[in-house]
Amino acid sequence: MDTLSQKRILSEQEIKELNQKYKTLNIQERLAEIYKDFEQDEIMLTSSFAATSAFLLKLVSDVNTSQKVYFIDTGYHFEETLRYKEKLSELYGLTVASLRAPKQEHEFTTRDQTWKKNPDFCCSINKVQPLSVIKESYTVWISGLMKWQSDHRASLDIFEMRGDILKFYPLLDVTKEERDAFIEKHQLPFHPLVAKGYQSIGCTHCTVPGEDRSGRWNNSPKTECGLHL
Repeated sequence: MDTLSQKRILSEQEIKELNQKYKTLNIQERLAEIYKDFEQDEIMLTSSFAATSAFLLKLVSDVNTSQKVYFIDTGYHFEETLRYKEKLSELYGLTVASLRAPKQEHEFTTRDQTWKKNPDFCCSINKVQPLSVIKESYTVWISGLMKWQSDHRASLDIFEMRGDILKFYPLLDVTKEERDAFIEKHQLPFHPLVAKGYQSIGCTHCTVPGEDRSGRWNNSPKTECGLHL
């Protein structure tokens, strides 16, 4: 099926109504409802398989085991991240598709060490652009952002248009305490680096141990890779 023909652009009124409707639902209800309001072919799900990615992935797999998960393979992930991806894929029966930058563009960032001089450009090449091609085929994008993670994320609504795709944040108003309680109750596996003090995990050269997102792009005002802006 050509998913391009399925893509819809929702009006401001339609998005307002979705926000009003989903605000009253809990996270399990939100994820069940999204498959009633949209066809599966319209829905894109991404995961970084980072610190606590098991939270959203378990919730989605409980509702829909056939939802494809896109993983952006920057070529700079920790080995622990790749092992965590395999572990969660097996645990929840996930179908994971990896997205990568064109070989020559990725190799340029390696030779140039672009992350040192222009981390935004490095993220654009290795994260934003590979996903931008896929985004053209979908109406709505499920993402696990939560308000408490950063000032930018605190400003979001459950549904928001970003460019020409509708972002859906089912976990947006979940507190850190609620997330941790769910993880504890269901004994969800953390990323292996969490035990070493990493609470937000990206590429090896831009990630250090730290609280919340303070360990990302250390000594830089940068707080987002650009995917969610």
